[in-house]
Amino acid sequence: MADAPYAPNSAARSKKRAVSVRADRAGAQIRSRLAIAAICFLAVYAVVGARLVQYGIAEVDNTSRYAAVDPGLAARPDIVDRHGNVLATDIRVASLFGEPRRIVDADEAVEALTSVLPDVDYKSWHRKLTSGAGFVWLRRELTPGQQAKVMALGIPGIGFRTETRRFYPGGPVASHVLGLVNIDNAGIAGLEKYVDDQGLGTLQDLGLDVQTDLAPVRLSIDGRIQHVVRDVLVDGMQRYQAIAAGGVVLNARTGEVVAMVSLPDYDPNDPYNALDKDRLNRMSAGTFEMGSTFKTFTTAMALDSGKVSLGDSFDATRPIRIARHTINDFHGKHRVLSVPEIFIYSSNIGTAKMADVVGIEGHKAFLTRLGLLSRMSTELPEVATPSQPKEWKKINSITISFGHGVSTTPLQTAVAAAALVNGGRLLSPTFLPRDPNEAQALATPVLHPQTSDAMRYLFRLNVEKGSGRSAEVSGYNVGGKTGTAEKVVNGRYSSDKRFNAFLAAFPINDPQYVVLTIIDEPKPEEGARSATAGLNAAPMVNKIIARSAPLLGLTPKFGDNGDAMLVSY
Repeated sequence: MADAPYAPNSAARSKKRAVSVRADRAGAQIRSRLAIAAICFLAVYAVVGARLVQYGIAEVDNTSRYAAVDPGLAARPDIVDRHGNVLATDIRVASLFGEPRRIVDADEAVEALTSVLPDVDYKSWHRKLTSGAGFVWLRRELTPGQQAKVMALGIPGIGFRTETRRFYPGGPVASHVLGLVNIDNAGIAGLEKYVDDQGLGTLQDLGLDVQTDLAPVRLSIDGRIQHVVRDVLVDGMQRYQAIAAGGVVLNARTGEVVAMVSLPDYDPNDPYNALDKDRLNRMSAGTFEMGSTFKTFTTAMALDSGKVSLGDSFDATRPIRIARHTINDFHGKHRVLSVPEIFIYSSNIGTAKMADVVGIEGHKAFLTRLGLLSRMSTELPEVATPSQPKEWKKINSITISFGHGVSTTPLQTAVAAAALVNGGRLLSPTFLPRDPNEAQALATPVLHPQTSDAMRYLFRLNVEKGSGRSAEVSGYNVGGKTGTAEKVVNGRYSSDKRFNAFLAAFPINDPQYVVLTIIDEPKPEEGARSATAGLNAAPMVNKIIARSAPLLGLTPKFGDNGDAMLVSY
């Protein structure tokens, strides 16, 4: 009984020991869990680190068909002419970059670079090199000489990156056909843009580089004929002091564009002036009133309607007066003219009366059928939409009959003319190869074969006896029609500013090619009294055919004057 007073203290001590044991066990469990968690984290980081090291030392697989690359390295296919001659290709160039975080002295670096590179913007480069960024472009596409000079400076934090640049061996010769690319080698105009629109641009946007052994894109263009056309047009612009000129050679049987030039042009290797207003591609992206070349279509329309024949005549004695307008002839004969005479004398009065026989709706329908009033479909992106009156009235039909009141592109004028001489088949123009069988399947009949026969006869007659004499090339039976259109200045037609054209086909007994030249605001040559199309546009066609026909494999035939083309109605 003596120990009884101490029993409660003993129980308390036992309770404290139990609590202590439980706490120790809980602490041990927590420490164990923390240790396990730490081990897990270390294991995860070890795996991640090991994989990073593995990726860092692994050899990059360059054999994949599509390898992720910088867009600047993306390859483009060569563009070649119909004979395989290279018109556009890729070359590798060095571009200069800086790493501001590694630059020791930005002032010294910029001064050193200024000593070996032209046109350095000191403030801009200094701002870039002091920006603290990891990477900045300084200049793209250096020449090998410039690269060597910069390398000799040995500036830390200045380096080079290899990029792909487009190179055009012919310079400006086919600039409006080929187009150009931007600093990242993406097509932005011409057939370069067309190539991108076929899928190449999407791959480049995704950073996917197609293998560099891409099949070349072959064009219908003949580089030799392209050079001839440009050479003749450059000479013509200078000779006639014109502000612009253009020309196209079109395969009349297939619709292939063999050559097309618009001047002034630009050098796609250095396209600093490509966007200047006067560098417009006038052949497909410009619309013009084509003047008396449109009398070709009016005459064909009248004959094809069956309401007019080659044996018919129209009174061109007096001017036509309508809606306060007077329609006169430039060199009027002031008598009754036959249909062939209306054509070779380029009578506005006679042509207007033929259009009147067909009627307004028939006139509009015929030009629409020939594709002259709607936007042309072809591979070239730069294509303008023709303009016409919102409402055709009789005065509109009359003026349109001789080439005023409707504006269309020179290229589609040539395309429509091909249909007039190839038997009546309209073919959309193409800058890609097209064989005769494919052309036959794509052709749309637009007029009777007899009408085509008659138009070939009239074309030839005009070169023999009319305004197209200076287009004649001995042995090649050239046929054609002149067009001299007064230009609109301040809302009125100007008598001293002209847009001239000559529309030709050869050999006219079985036309293989259509040639069209245009010349804007030509001046009279020394000693000449005027500057009509027969004195400038026609001679340019003469030179183009004389130099091109042998290259196209055509043999001259002497003694065949094409008189057998006369068709009876």
